[in-house]
Amino acid sequence: MIYDDLNLDACWDIVKDWTAEERQKLRDDVTRQGFKASVRGRTLLDLAKETLALAEQGLIRRQQLDHNGRDETRYLRPLQEIVGRGITPAEELLEQYRGAWNGSVAPIYDDYAY
Repeated sequence: MIYDDLNLDACWDIVKDWTAEERQKLRDDVTRQGFKASVRGRTLLDLAKETLALAEQGLIRRQQLDHNGRDETRYLRPLQEIVGRGITPAEELLEQYRGAWNGSVAPIYDDYAY
């Protein structure tokens, strides 16, 4: 079964004994603190690293390859890059806003347009 390969039990083990209050506090705190938000002494950044590692292991085990022989771990790369930087995309935007953009949001249209 596909779910056996995806480390769902290991992911569940991380959060299964969190209380509703702890989950809600994390949801509330992450909006202001980003990856620095914590639950039970662990930051969201640490939890994200652990969860991504489990996801990568599971996807490697699945061995679902495309026509070029690549597995599905490539889909994790954008998330791994964000976690690797240690700051959220929102924090990156705030840094720009407070720095190079001099308190203006107008540059976002040029800097982030695709």
